[in-house]
Amino acid sequence: MAGSWKMVAGVLLLLSLLPLASSSMVFKLDGSVYPVGHFYVTMNIGEPAEPYFLDIDTGSSFTWLECHAKDGPCKTCNKVPHPLYRLTRKKLVPCADPLCDALHKDLGTTKKCTDVRKNQCDYKVKYQDGLSSLGVLLLDKFSLPTGGARNIAFGCGYDQMKGSKKKAPEKVPVDGILGLGRGSVDLASQLKHSGAVSKNVIGHCLSSKGGGYLFIGEENVPSSHVTWVPMAPTTPGEPNHYSPGQATLHLDSNPIGTKPLKAIFDSGSTYTYLPENLHAQLVSALKASLSKSSLKQVSDPALPLCWKGPKPFKTVHDTPKEFKSLVTLKFDLGVTMIIPPENYLIITGHGNACFGILDMPGLDQYIIGDITMQEQLVIYDNEKGRLAWMPSPCDKIPKSKAAIISRI
Repeated sequence: MAGSWKMVAGVLLLLSLLPLASSSMVFKLDGSVYPVGHFYVTMNIGEPAEPYFLDIDTGSSFTWLECHAKDGPCKTCNKVPHPLYRLTRKKLVPCADPLCDALHKDLGTTKKCTDVRKNQCDYKVKYQDGLSSLGVLLLDKFSLPTGGARNIAFGCGYDQMKGSKKKAPEKVPVDGILGLGRGSVDLASQLKHSGAVSKNVIGHCLSSKGGGYLFIGEENVPSSHVTWVPMAPTTPGEPNHYSPGQATLHLDSNPIGTKPLKAIFDSGSTYTYLPENLHAQLVSALKASLSKSSLKQVSDPALPLCWKGPKPFKTVHDTPKEFKSLVTLKFDLGVTMIIPPENYLIITGHGNACFGILDMPGLDQYIIGDITMQEQLVIYDNEKGRLAWMPSPCDKIPKSKAAIISRI
């Protein structure tokens, strides 16, 4: 990763007066799998600094806000929690800037510097669910929990779309995306190369009670009881996701399908997703395992597949009394991820238990989302090309001089 930064490192190092690098910084998270659908950090951006809720996303490397463009209001923006960020011309990153090259390399796109008058870095970012955003790259100050601020490159997304159509504005709980994926312009890479942290290491812990914490840097990595696995290499043209490689899916000891598929960790995905055929097989096997239980399948607006118990479920921790089956992913490396009911079910406002492993048309891999990562400390070590996960109480934010508390 350091190699891809050779051109931009010098630029970033000149952006501000830099104190000594911190070993780690901790951010408090808010949100939940259900009903919020996002885990987000409050990031203070600009001069003067204003708060914005950013969805933490290890599935992409690009940070962006819904915002007003420099020459007019946002074309298509959602109803976000805070006033839209307003772009000014002096914040724009020129098209010829190495940061623009780094962004397009991360996105797998080709930059176009055809309009000399604009002299800006335009982009289009696309997501697996069909959503996309048009915008322009800029630099502005991000206030840090260690004190001070850094100029960070991020996007002003002024036109949100669904497929080829304009996206109808809707009320959403976040103002934008905090890109934490493997890349060159992700937040951790920028913080390291600006001298704000010494190591490009990311960790998050998502609480089933809501909230949790995110850290960047090495200080909060446990010194023991951590099983590390190497990150799978990527091929040219393939998204650079966090992945421990290929795995086979099982319900208890029974295999679901026979072909190993790549699994990726994506904190920007609320639920866990499977290819359609494997999902159908898993649902069939799960229903068979529940055939003699006291559960009754019911309709619930929260998710497609839900059950009602003898009495309403209060929390996911009540579910193992009725749901005995474990979903497992057995990786080629010999490591097994065990997914208990608490990590594949949600409890709705009606007290029903709903299945939070969903299908996605055209998918050819496993997407491990927030529901499955709850009460797990997940660590992405970009310095050594490895990742780890381990059970952890995520409602306890680690003590750190660098902790930042949300304004909520």
